[in-house]
Amino acid sequence: MAPDGQSNRLAKIAFEEALRRQRKQAADAILEAPDTSIEELIRQFEDASHLDDEGGQYWFARDLQLLLEYAKWDNFLSVVAKARESCERAGQAVEDHFADVGKMVSLGSGAEREIDDVVLSRYAAYLIAQNGDPRKRPIAFAQTYFAIQTRRQEIEDSVHEEYGPLSEDERRVLLRDEIKEHNRHLASAAKNAGVREGIEYAIFQTEGYKGLYGGLDVPGIRRRKGLNPKQHILDHMGSTELAANLFRATQTEEKLRRDKIQGKDAANRTHFEVGRKVRQTIDDIGGVMPERLPPAEDVKKVSRRLNKALKNTNKRLID
Repeated sequence: MAPDGQSNRLAKIAFEEALRRQRKQAADAILEAPDTSIEELIRQFEDASHLDDEGGQYWFARDLQLLLEYAKWDNFLSVVAKARESCERAGQAVEDHFADVGKMVSLGSGAEREIDDVVLSRYAAYLIAQNGDPRKRPIAFAQTYFAIQTRRQEIEDSVHEEYGPLSEDERRVLLRDEIKEHNRHLASAAKNAGVREGIEYAIFQTEGYKGLYGGLDVPGIRRRKGLNPKQHILDHMGSTELAANLFRATQTEEKLRRDKIQGKDAANRTHFEVGRKVRQTIDDIGGVMPERLPPAEDVKKVSRRLNKALKNTNKRLID
């Protein structure tokens, strides 16, 4: 089992490597698309950003308010407040990502006055997008934009330096362990929402898979991948597919708790919608849909092989 926090970072490695392999395809697709609105939104978000002394990207909340189409500052501040709460619940130092500042603005007659503003890190901007009104098209775009940008920066900052390159087998074992842990957290959040019985939780889990896999339930996923009924689908996923499912589980748990979802039907809809949004993100970056990814060797066999190799290595060191 990976040490505390390690498998979270390894999950980000797997997700980022999947993004990196598909980044050029995504860029080409954007440039070739007849609808240039997405390209224009990317340009607007990049143009509104600033760089600090260490090269970190940040935004002013007043600028982000306009990009996300919030007409009133007070309404946008309520979204910022929710994002601060999410930041604190995630165990992050809020002051590192949200800095209250004053800014001078011209009144048009040569005079100036100071207004309140907030300096937002990329992570803070991502949390604002997650807590924004999903009916707004720029919010839907920003959720994908900041999720991808945040994970890129996290990896560049620490993960590769700390762990170095990992093999596919190592990523799979660590991600599978992390999913086991987060599925327990997800089950707890679902229970709080009203999903009580075993059959109810099975339906709840099915809705998440259906959202991520384009309507396929677990038997449908098995058939698509050529697995038999006794084979657990998570045990036969590669690291890219495992990372997508880990993201589905963690984001569903967060939304159930953050939005205080109540009722089995509401919890099921939430899981489906989160799965669908993860699927849309994969599509937006030009990725391969999870049901089209090939099955992998049973991760339990992979784990035994890695443990045996580790024992042999340790034995040689002792000898």
